[in-house]
Amino acid sequence: MIDLCELGERPPLGEVPKRMHAYVVRQNRFGQPRDAWRREVIPTPTPGPDEVLVYVMASGINYNNVWAALGTPLDVIAERQRAGEPEDFHAGGSDCSGIVWSVGRDVKNVKVGDEVIVHSGWWRPDDPWVRSGKDPMLAESTRIWGYQTNYGSFCQFARCQAHQCVPKPKRLTWEEAGCFLLCGSTAYRMLMGWPPHVVEPGDVVLVWGAAGGLGSMALEITRAVGGRAVAVVSDDAKRKFCQEHGAAAVINRGQFAHWGAMPNTADGKAYGEWAKGARAFGKAIWDGLGERVSPRIVFEHPGESTLPTSVFVCSTGGMVVICAGTTGYTATMDLRYHWMRQKRFQGSHLSNDLQALAISQLVAKGNVDPCLSHTYAYDDIPECHQLMLENKHAYGNMGVLVNARQPGQGATREQ
Repeated sequence: MIDLCELGERPPLGEVPKRMHAYVVRQNRFGQPRDAWRREVIPTPTPGPDEVLVYVMASGINYNNVWAALGTPLDVIAERQRAGEPEDFHAGGSDCSGIVWSVGRDVKNVKVGDEVIVHSGWWRPDDPWVRSGKDPMLAESTRIWGYQTNYGSFCQFARCQAHQCVPKPKRLTWEEAGCFLLCGSTAYRMLMGWPPHVVEPGDVVLVWGAAGGLGSMALEITRAVGGRAVAVVSDDAKRKFCQEHGAAAVINRGQFAHWGAMPNTADGKAYGEWAKGARAFGKAIWDGLGERVSPRIVFEHPGESTLPTSVFVCSTGGMVVICAGTTGYTATMDLRYHWMRQKRFQGSHLSNDLQALAISQLVAKGNVDPCLSHTYAYDDIPECHQLMLENKHAYGNMGVLVNARQPGQGATREQ
């Protein structure tokens, strides 16, 4: 058996080296991502009965592994050790393109040599909810692969469950294929997974953080299914990017000052000032569209600072769907606008197999762009997370080459 291969060096198909390269976080260096993430050589894992090993060609960068580096809000290493896992490190990465290199005995849907991308929904196959055929994303055992599980896409060989593997769109380079699926599948579930509130032709969708990985995928999906996205950004420099990715209108939130928790409705003066700002924001949506039409769906993830306005501007009978709380977790809203106008407030998280396949097919057909803005080398992984923490990263999605050719070595569609 081969002991260790250098990055990009392929062993014979199906032969797995004893050790591999990986970017790893350990508890004694929790902190700034550029210091927490370090390249190490670790033992290559063995796939379980329903698992596969993927020879990773490229990966994406997501905020969950900024959290892993910081050790907050969750110490993912301690969490797994409490569950009985022995590893004292976190080898992360939740977006992946690569080649199936080894399969467990029960795997039927993929074979060695298949080119795949990996979605980040992980769940126990023996979970009673999953076995009953219900949506596995609502199962208690569901985890984020490469964050709440180990051996993700920053490894030379990633370990995942076979059901996570989706055929790689042939038209994409490795880095294009490896950068988008976590954000893309999350956005797809938010916009298309909560009937009857799914995007239909002509629907207005308000998209917060529209120049980021998640927001840019929401713009693309909304355009692909015939909706009209109104992008919210933090500065005008992002306007062109959003328009190129499908925004029908763009609003700079920096032109408004009413963000944060909503004042108590009993405080007439403070509430009046807040309501004035929220109404002005709603008017900006109408002005951008050129008609008085409010969003049927509001695509939320900032949470604490924006939710009061999101609920206020959402149309009667519409939905605010949220997948995170990047500005805080405390929610405030004027319930009068919520119940009297019969709006829906829906939580959403990751995606199931069918939703991950659906967004991958839209990308494969060219209807949705993966929004790859910049491709980095493998050893840039710490700095990529630092840029993300400091909100200095490129718009859209970042790609990182693992076993694929490094930047400057030519195209990486084939190798």
